[in-house]
Amino acid sequence: MVLVLIMAAALWGLGHLMGTPRQARLIMLGLLYVAVLGLQVALPDGHPLREATGGSAAPWLIFGGMAVLVFLYRQGLGRLRAKAEEKEAEEAPAKPKGTFSTTELERYARHIVLREIGGPGQKALKEARVLVIGAGGLGAPALQYLAAAGVGTIGVIDDDSVENANLQRQVIHRDADIGMPKVFSAEAAMLTQNPHITVKPYQRRLTEDIASELFADYDVILDGTDNFETRYLANRAAVKAGLPLISGALSQWEGQLSVFDPANDAPCYECIFPEAPAPGLAPSCAEAGVLGPLPGVVGAMMAVEAVKIATDAGAPLRGEMMIYDALWGETRKIALRRRADCPVCGDLDKSRG
Repeated sequence: MVLVLIMAAALWGLGHLMGTPRQARLIMLGLLYVAVLGLQVALPDGHPLREATGGSAAPWLIFGGMAVLVFLYRQGLGRLRAKAEEKEAEEAPAKPKGTFSTTELERYARHIVLREIGGPGQKALKEARVLVIGAGGLGAPALQYLAAAGVGTIGVIDDDSVENANLQRQVIHRDADIGMPKVFSAEAAMLTQNPHITVKPYQRRLTEDIASELFADYDVILDGTDNFETRYLANRAAVKAGLPLISGALSQWEGQLSVFDPANDAPCYECIFPEAPAPGLAPSCAEAGVLGPLPGVVGAMMAVEAVKIATDAGAPLRGEMMIYDALWGETRKIALRRRADCPVCGDLDKSRG
């Protein structure tokens, strides 16, 4: 019997040195036990191998029974402890909304020391709900920076999947994500970046029948789409919900962005662009090309506007459009005005009156 115990100790020790998982080592000991028990049953009395391994099956059966009792006791104890912890967690007071863990305080320290944001501003970011339409060129950097900034709830709606041609500029996605729905690829990247936020992916196209209900769950809307049909729909839904719409656009070397917010006396998207351009006058990025880093610049600016709105810092681009020319390194702003006859937001003043 001593020989068997020495063999068991050797198996356990060698397994530990070799980095074998605990469960695998327990399985090896179990196989050794079964083999020894089999020898005791199969070999005749007085056989040298049977004598070397205990000489009788009785002590091994007793030993096995005790091991089973110990195992059952530990399992029962573990279940009782788990139930106690679960009950304690249920009875514990809920963590106050907007409070931060030590890890979060360290992570957002550079925001907290900013006079314009501070602790209250970071708390507002944690409680903010931002919806990003599109997880492509503009949505990718916007989503990354919103997640890193600590925006508490980030929604992303897109019906596309990651393609090889996207990776030149849509930096939230990776080569291994090709073929994956963009919303799930973006969700994985954001939660890897910041597990302290909530991401809500919607793998579908924004349509008239869901826009109003979806927008009602958010405070700020970011439009990173590349088609006018969705832009006009997002604008109508945002105006109806009284939400600011941060809109960006790209063309080759140039990008533009603005905050359309009629609820705060700024124009809406349709005030500035009453109708979509004729086919061919506004070619897509696939048709005209686009500089890879340009969406990163404009998308990051869109995230900046969202942070400013959520924290009430500075002056968001309401009633202004910023235009960035990457080829010549120039930035300029133009003033935008509401149209009294705008079919989308023109009636707001009448309803106020």
